Amino acid sequence: MSDSKDKGGLSRRGFLQGSGAVAAATALGTIPTGASAGQQAGGNGQQVPGMGPNGVKLSLNVNGRSMNTTVEPRVTLLDALRNYLDVTGCKRVCDRGSCGACTVLVDGKPVYSCSMLALEARDKPIRTAESLVAGAKLDAVPEAFARFDAQQCGFCTPGFVVAMKAVLEANPKATQAEVERGLCGNICRCGTYEQMRDAIYSLCNQQRRT
Repeated sequence: MSDSKDKGGLSRRGFLQGSGAVAAATALGTIPTGASAGQQAGGNGQQVPGMGPNGVKLSLNVNGRSMNTTVEPRVTLLDALRNYLDVTGCKRVCDRGSCGACTVLVDGKPVYSCSMLALEARDKPIRTAESLVAGAKLDAVPEAFARFDAQQCGFCTPGFVVAMKAVLEANPKATQAEVERGLCGNICRCGTYEQMRDAIYSLCNQQRRT
């Protein structure tokens, strides 16, 4: 097949070769000779800071404490917390944002920490299950879970109590149905949902009907 050219004289082969060079340079974090900062940023003149593949200094506000480490830009918030900062309350179970075991609060909102990059959480308050314990005193949510034996293996429990805490902080008068709706992104593979409902009813100051 002939190497056809458009009116400007640029061949398809030349275009593909140029595109490949740009992609390779981007992946390696290098800049083609002669390229300006404006060209790198799409021609709008704004400088875009390069990151990776080397480590980036990271400071996170975790449970009211400033914690510092160095991570690769690809590291998730879950991995940063567990493997770099030794905050192990959030659990890795599915690692694909479908079970809720890794739920933490970021800016007061529940998020799957396995689906958020650690760098995205900079300058935002992060709360994990550890924030629901003060010395020997449990927050009302994990206390209700313990009282009604609403856990078995325990891997899902931190995500459940964090998600439930988010619902009750947003609406202290939430009904049992509203709390359960706030937990729709969490899964318990052991099936302790009945005990969880007992805990939810107690937190909502309601007597469960049997």
